[in-house]
Amino acid sequence: MTFATPQQSHEHSRRVLDMLYEYDDFMSSISTLVDLGCGTGADLEWWATRTTRDDTPQPLNIACKGLDLAPALSLADRLPNVKFHSQDFEQPLELLDGKPYDVLWSHDSFQYCLNPVATLSRWWEAAAEGAMLSITVPQTTNIYRGHQHFTQESGVYNHFTVVSLIHMLAVSGWDCKNGFFLKEANDPWISAVVYKSAVRPMDPRRTSWYDLAEKDLLPLTARDCVNRFGEVRQSELTLIWLNKALTYMGHQ
Repeated sequence: MTFATPQQSHEHSRRVLDMLYEYDDFMSSISTLVDLGCGTGADLEWWATRTTRDDTPQPLNIACKGLDLAPALSLADRLPNVKFHSQDFEQPLELLDGKPYDVLWSHDSFQYCLNPVATLSRWWEAAAEGAMLSITVPQTTNIYRGHQHFTQESGVYNHFTVVSLIHMLAVSGWDCKNGFFLKEANDPWISAVVYKSAVRPMDPRRTSWYDLAEKDLLPLTARDCVNRFGEVRQSELTLIWLNKALTYMGHQ
C-alpha cells in the first residue's frame, strides 16, 4: 500500500466523519476534541466548523486542538475555537483549557507510533469519562492477487491487523465490547471507534486475553474466541460498524 496524500486521506476520513455527523445527540455532546496527527488540518477544520442539522443550523463550537510536528496549518489564525500545538502525540497530552477530551481523533497517523500501547494508554489518561477514540490506520500486511503483499514505509515500524488493534486498545483501557470496527475485503484501511472504560491501562506484559475478556473489554465474538481457543482469531470475528452493518472477518 502507498500511503495516501493529504487530500486522499481527508476524502477517506469523510467516510467516518459523515457517519458520525448523523448522530445529532452525540455531536451536540462534544465540548473538546483533539486531532492527533492533524497534518494540514482538513479533518480538524471539519470538526471545528460543525453545526447542528436543524432547519436553522447553529454552530456547535467544539473546542478543538490539533497536534502534529510539522503541519502546514493556519486554522488557529482564522478559527477562534482551534488551537495548535507542535508536539509528538506519543508524549503526554496537555488538556484543553484544563478540560479532558470528549473525542480523540486519529486518522492516518497512528501507524507512526513507535510505542502504540504506551501511546494509547497516555491518550486514555487525557480522555474524559466515556470519551470516544476514533482510529483509522492502514493494514500493510495484505493479500494481493493471491499473494502475500507486505509494505513498510519510512517512519513506520509496526504492522496492524484488526486483532492486534483490538488487543492494543483493550489492554490500554479502551472499551472494545461496545465499540465499532470496520475492515472490508480489498480495502487496506482498518477503522475503530471505541470508548474510554473505567478500567485503567494494564501492564501488557502481564495481561492475557483471558484478563481482557474477564474485564469485559472485548467484542463478544472475540471473547467467545478466547474462551474456545485461548486466543483471538480474525477468522472467528463478526464485527459491527457505525451504520450497524456486520462484517464477518472469516470472509477476508
